[in-house]
Amino acid sequence: MIYHELDISGVHMQSVWDRVNLVRIDTLHQPGNLSVSWDAEGFDELIDRVIKCRRADRPLIWFQGAHVIKSSLSLYLISLMRSGVITHLAGNGACAIHDFELAFLGGTSEDVPTAIEDGSFGMWEETGRWMNEAINQGAQRGWGYGEALARYIDVNQERFPYRDSCVLYQAWKLGVPCTYHVALGTDIIHQHALCDFGAIGKTGQQDFRRFCYAVSQMDGGVFLNFGSAVIGPEVFLKALSIARNLGYPTLDITTANFDLKPLGDYRSRVGYDNPDYYYRPRKNIVNRPVSRGGKGWHFTGDHVQTIPAIYQRLVEKGWQMR
Repeated sequence: MIYHELDISGVHMQSVWDRVNLVRIDTLHQPGNLSVSWDAEGFDELIDRVIKCRRADRPLIWFQGAHVIKSSLSLYLISLMRSGVITHLAGNGACAIHDFELAFLGGTSEDVPTAIEDGSFGMWEETGRWMNEAINQGAQRGWGYGEALARYIDVNQERFPYRDSCVLYQAWKLGVPCTYHVALGTDIIHQHALCDFGAIGKTGQQDFRRFCYAVSQMDGGVFLNFGSAVIGPEVFLKALSIARNLGYPTLDITTANFDLKPLGDYRSRVGYDNPDYYYRPRKNIVNRPVSRGGKGWHFTGDHVQTIPAIYQRLVEKGWQMR
């Protein structure tokens, strides 16, 4: 058997400074300025559990897909970390990319439908070079993926004029673990010649172990997932299995999944013939982790509604935001 591999060293990169961005730093939503009327059955109980969790100094793990950043909600996340609500922030690789680009470029999110037509999609020199430099350095020094990106920003502050609005950087400054869980070949920086999957794997392993530690401590804690339909629920389930295998008490937990997809009676059993069976958050976040204790929810709504609603309800219940 002869295996053929494509040499990608000759891919043509373009300067990201010439790109039109769909999300801009100057249009980020200010915490508290979005007044929303979104509500759902069980939402108030969830907020009460969040407050109980944090008052008892139990962890609140927040996992997200990239559309949280693309929905211009970075400052909400930073406020929730500063206010002691989020104790561990996690996401997929695209979360880091959009956050990183906002920090140096002041914009992110290209027009994919047109860019894919000529092969220019994701071919951004500065994003690919700087992020891979950071990851490669992190692998050499024993850092995690998120930590490596934050330290790179800190050392090269002149390149990152908008770092005060960068979620991963502010998490590092605040001492909040920020971990990224990357599927190889899914992110635009994997198209760059500097990309080293070994370095991504090494820094990603550090982040996975840090995530596992957070999960192992979450008896009485809360796990919230926002729009990550595959990576979030899969990583969480594996981390939870590891924690329980090692004997950590993790039965009294609260879980909630926030997404656009309606699930109807999401606590009922569904068979293989139902497409909802294959929606991972339903099984891996809402139902299976709380089968012996705790409680799980699925909430349907846009991030621009649900995340400000969480913030707003916490304020209404007396939580001090910063």
